[in-house]
Amino acid sequence: MASNWQPDGWKAHEARHLPVYEDADELTGVEGTLSQFPPLVFAGEARALKADLAEVAAGRGFLLQGGDCAESFAEFHADNIRDTFRVLLQMAVVLTFASKQPVVKVGRIAGQVAKPRSAATEIIDGKELPSYFGDIINAMEFEDETRRNNPQRMVQAYGQAAATLNLLRAFANGGYANLRQVHRWTLDHIGSSPWGEKFAQTADRIGEALDFMEACGVNPESVPQLQGTSFYTSHEALLLPYEQALTRRDSLTGDWYDCSAHMLWIGDRTRFEGSAHVEFLRGVGNPIGMKCGPSLEPDALLKMLDTLNPAREAGRMTLISRFGNDKVRESLPRLVCAVAREGHPVVWSCDPMHGNVIKSDSGLKTRPFDRILDEVRGFFEVHRAEGTHAGGIHIEMTGQDVTECTGGAIAITDGALADRYHTHCDPRLNAAQSIELAFLMADMLNLESTERQKQAA
Repeated sequence: MASNWQPDGWKAHEARHLPVYEDADELTGVEGTLSQFPPLVFAGEARALKADLAEVAAGRGFLLQGGDCAESFAEFHADNIRDTFRVLLQMAVVLTFASKQPVVKVGRIAGQVAKPRSAATEIIDGKELPSYFGDIINAMEFEDETRRNNPQRMVQAYGQAAATLNLLRAFANGGYANLRQVHRWTLDHIGSSPWGEKFAQTADRIGEALDFMEACGVNPESVPQLQGTSFYTSHEALLLPYEQALTRRDSLTGDWYDCSAHMLWIGDRTRFEGSAHVEFLRGVGNPIGMKCGPSLEPDALLKMLDTLNPAREAGRMTLISRFGNDKVRESLPRLVCAVAREGHPVVWSCDPMHGNVIKSDSGLKTRPFDRILDEVRGFFEVHRAEGTHAGGIHIEMTGQDVTECTGGAIAITDGALADRYHTHCDPRLNAAQSIELAFLMADMLNLESTERQKQAA
């Protein structure tokens, strides 16, 4: 993929938001152990995702990327994995059926266990300990042992990711994702909501279409695409010792791939010139995402694209905008124009979560659903105005019945936030809010398609 690159070359660059491990020998031992473990994903799978994303970049598909803000060891459970997976399935069905476009499904799952921190340590009641960097590094409890940056937790994270991937592959290809099961995907706690009822109506129409197709001789047994689905994993490539340890050279092509996930992304805080994270990801063959926020200038973005994708390979780069609803209409156009002008083939995706965090009257962090929706609308408006494709959505969500983001049709109030506020990091959309967002995005995709047809005529 890149010349003059080695998996450990990032160590010669500036690495921000990495933990400091007290015992270097222990870290080296864990890295050696992980480097001998089997890959979690395979190079061929990453190439398949890249091919799917190339179609999205060309305007012939949509990227749905979602999952936990930060996975935890405590909430690792098959039911949680299943529920998040099936909400993503529901969202994909809504978007596909309404927009008539294929939807590429990518989870923030099976590895999203590290988080950036502005300070390496924090002080509570006069006591200073390492900051909480995510369960792959240390624990939330403010105690000497639990807050120790412990490299052994990487081995536990690997095991959790492997088990998660095993279950996801079973769900995706073992019959659960069969379109004939579409009615069974609705979670009990959203079945009676307005959007649960609307999904049931969509499921009825899909069932009728499948009945017609079966009468014509087309059924899940004869068409494998109806039996299962492709589902990919992703996370922020933050903890570089872990990522390096799971990097492998592909036996077919000779290229390097980070086999911890199909897709990796660079966060807004680690995207800068001379970054160790950029240096690491420029050399692996996976599809790469990059967060684009208000601080990013067009020239810097173009330089990053030249570094990460010098061959301008379609499907390689996904640009994830995260401005906040009050800035997206003003700040996004100049980046979109610059990328289009230079001819970089990218997928533009919208992260409406990170720019819309507020502190509620109750003191809890939340994200108002109306602000999330407004940023998505602004994202689509900008791309319609520029004649480019609004290609994806990147959200923090869960299949659990949480109360973390206010608003939506279920009208979570500020006073109700504490009822089921379970996140280990930032507030997530619950299942009902996620389905509601999918239906509203489907309308926006239809509008985009209509305007394209008018322009073509």
